[in-house]
Amino acid sequence: MEKALEFPALLRLIDERSVAFRAVVAAAPSLEVRVPTCPEWTLLDLVQHLGGVHRKWAATVAAGPADAPPAGTSSEHASAAPREREALLAWSAESTEQLLSALRESGPDRGCWTWWGGSQSPQTSGAVARHQVQEAAVHTYDAQTALGSAQPLPDEAALDGVDEFLSTCCAGPYTWPYEPCAVDYHAAEGRTWRLSLSADGVRATTLPATAAGEDPDGADACLRGTASELVLALYGRLPVDSLKLDGDRRHFDLLIAWDPDA
Repeated sequence: MEKALEFPALLRLIDERSVAFRAVVAAAPSLEVRVPTCPEWTLLDLVQHLGGVHRKWAATVAAGPADAPPAGTSSEHASAAPREREALLAWSAESTEQLLSALRESGPDRGCWTWWGGSQSPQTSGAVARHQVQEAAVHTYDAQTALGSAQPLPDEAALDGVDEFLSTCCAGPYTWPYEPCAVDYHAAEGRTWRLSLSADGVRATTLPATAAGEDPDGADACLRGTASELVLALYGRLPVDSLKLDGDRRHFDLLIAWDPDA
């Protein structure tokens, strides 16, 4: 079984993806370029959003264990962002550093409020760091798409990202309102994750590696692609139909439309 990324690696990836994000924005012909993967948003909106997210989670991590997030939403933080490019990029870099500083100060195991309280992911600063890797990686892809230069997510972030998404956004004591099923996500890099869904809850597991050409038993459907493609499909950046799908695709249709908190 593969281990989750260590805390220093998560901090490094947040920094690396945020730097890559700003490099794309710096190269854009205008901040008014539309972002096709984030309908209604421009690059300006995207920079303001990611910076606001970084500042909100910096304050949340710094506050420590809590039953509610600290005052100030990511949108409120973003509203203070400058609109001139050079100043905006400096504000974005400061936002990232606020997040990284709060995470370094807290360490991986300190508790804090998170919106995924009922999920399989813990309510810790380490889990926040893990999710923020994906936030920065996917929004870097969004910015690249706006410039017609989309690149796959780095392998390290993508391989952790499939497990992080399933554990944080899907798995937990939620009632699956349809027939019980198990769906697999198989990465071309040799990793497979299973989501088991029933009325008793939803559970994400990493399956043992199988020999080349062999499939794990027991799945009703399987989505196949690179780890980057799987993460981008999970976040709605790529259509499921662009990946290889085995079994009954209806399970994935129901899963995409399902809201665990509804």
